[in-house]
Amino acid sequence: MAIEDIIKPENLVYKKPDIMNDNSMHYCPGCSHGVIHKLIAEVIEEMGLVENAIGITPVGCAVFAYNYIDIDWEEAAHGRAPAMATAIKRLRPNKLVFTYQGDGDLAAIGTAETIHACNRGESIAIIFVNNGIYGMTGGQMAPTTLEGMKTATCPYGRDVKLNGYPLKITNLLKELEGMRYVTRQSVHTAAAVRKTKKAIRKAFENCMDGKGGANIVEVVSTCASGWKMTPEKANKWMEENMASFLWVKFLLTKGLCREKRYHGCRLMVRNNVVELQMLL
Repeated sequence: MAIEDIIKPENLVYKKPDIMNDNSMHYCPGCSHGVIHKLIAEVIEEMGLVENAIGITPVGCAVFAYNYIDIDWEEAAHGRAPAMATAIKRLRPNKLVFTYQGDGDLAAIGTAETIHACNRGESIAIIFVNNGIYGMTGGQMAPTTLEGMKTATCPYGRDVKLNGYPLKITNLLKELEGMRYVTRQSVHTAAAVRKTKKAIRKAFENCMDGKGGANIVEVVSTCASGWKMTPEKANKWMEENMASFLWVKFLLTKGLCREKRYHGCRLMVRNNVVELQMLL
């Protein structure tokens, strides 16, 4: 059989999303950003929203997303992506409007904008990449840095007596009345990647159905360079440390529901269906 007989559209198993261009990514080896970029591109294409998607990126490693995904992008000041997303979605309610932010942006200088946009129930999606460190600027301690975790600015490990406790920002957001969908995912295994893609699609669908409510998909990630580890060891460290601290992936769906509590997480049950899964 000739190669031409094999390479046919009907035999296609997988291809790169058309909106993912051929630019070489600048991210460090093992970085989670590249995988998340691909998932976002796949979901946008599959939903037929290429011409109606608007992404907002602020300062941080996330700022370069526009280099790789060919949709409309806006650049926001540090931490202000949810505020800009609010304005765009209100002016263009038929568009898919989402932010793509790291923890050093969303959970630090952008905490106020994030909380208030979510509390208002803005019909936007937030893709929150949490690697527990300031990865772009040299590996400094972030609000999400775990207790005892070593960084450039706490070389002996985070001391809660000196630096305070790590911020579980997604756990805070789930308590807000304006939230519609809150989930915590990861991309360190093939199974986790598939779950994350489903979560991103759910958030994007919510943005487009006209029912309102804010949506956030936290992706617990690694920073091999900032953590001073190989990509393989970084994945293992994330499993053993970040997963046990953040504990569960939870789903919050706003509506007629009853309340469940599980290890400090409030879970909303709608239509007698509960979704509660361990992160790992």
